[in-house]
Amino acid sequence: MCEYAPTETGLQVSKCVDKTSVTRTPLGTGKTDWFCSYLDKHSCNMGDSMNQESQCNQKDEKSWGYEEGVEWGLHFPAANGEYQSPINLNSREAQYDPSLLDISLSPNYVVCRDCEVINDGHTARIVLKSKSVVSGGPLPSHHEYELHEVRFHWGKENQRGSEHTVNFKAFPMELHLIHWNSTLFKNLEDALGKKNGVLIIALFVQIGKEHLGLKAVTEVLQDLQYKGKNKIIPCFNPNTLLPDPLLRDYWVYEGSLTTPPCSENVTWILYRYPLTISQLQIEEFRRLRSHGKGAELSEGNDGMLGDNFRPTQPLNDRTIRAAFR
Repeated sequence: MCEYAPTETGLQVSKCVDKTSVTRTPLGTGKTDWFCSYLDKHSCNMGDSMNQESQCNQKDEKSWGYEEGVEWGLHFPAANGEYQSPINLNSREAQYDPSLLDISLSPNYVVCRDCEVINDGHTARIVLKSKSVVSGGPLPSHHEYELHEVRFHWGKENQRGSEHTVNFKAFPMELHLIHWNSTLFKNLEDALGKKNGVLIIALFVQIGKEHLGLKAVTEVLQDLQYKGKNKIIPCFNPNTLLPDPLLRDYWVYEGSLTTPPCSENVTWILYRYPLTISQLQIEEFRRLRSHGKGAELSEGNDGMLGDNFRPTQPLNDRTIRAAFR
């Protein structure tokens, strides 16, 4: 279980106790789950067909999760790397880099028709089917990064939930816009772990007025109560997740995925100013469950999906750059 330590701004994850006796069932809905595809390619490719099947079954039996505090590094070696995410953003130690504004960060997002919203047992995801790209800012010149999906991380209480923290302050939620470099690679799976392969734009979320752009998502979460459920929404505009274009304040650093396989070589852009959603909207996320309907729960597991954030990782010798003073 993850333990929480009191701070001036609320509760922060202090440590996780490792357990390895949890069962994991396959994530997502198959073809749209790049994580399962990654495991199939990299974890189940040894030995004859019988050994392959045995090893794949063993992989499915080895869980990664939040409630149970499984040691991810035992099964996903990249999680033991030196440049892992998330981190605490110390605003006083961030280095102002005016070159980040030489070429504006330019999202070219389009409205997505028939997007898929998924409860995969670890998070809620929006899988996009239209081509939205971003370029500029800290990204390599003349490279485009295509938006693949949006993921949410939230707490069971408003005092915690975000993966990154700012001066050790946590937010109730953090959302990730996950991109891959479509100039260099064929798809997200191909880009994982590669230099300049993956970009994640992160936004903190605070509680306040209703977020109209997320209304199409939060309205269908009641139909995704159990793990493995998915729903098609007719229209979603990812532009509504971005702050005002004039608010160019963001941090940049090099890290990793915050979920297994925890591949590194991920460029992180974190906006300084949070989005706002209503208390009713975040409660819709908190009603989701981390298990399939009728599944037996382990002792002490209430089955509710939440607190799905990884503890902050050491910064080590990395530099956090800021596009603002």
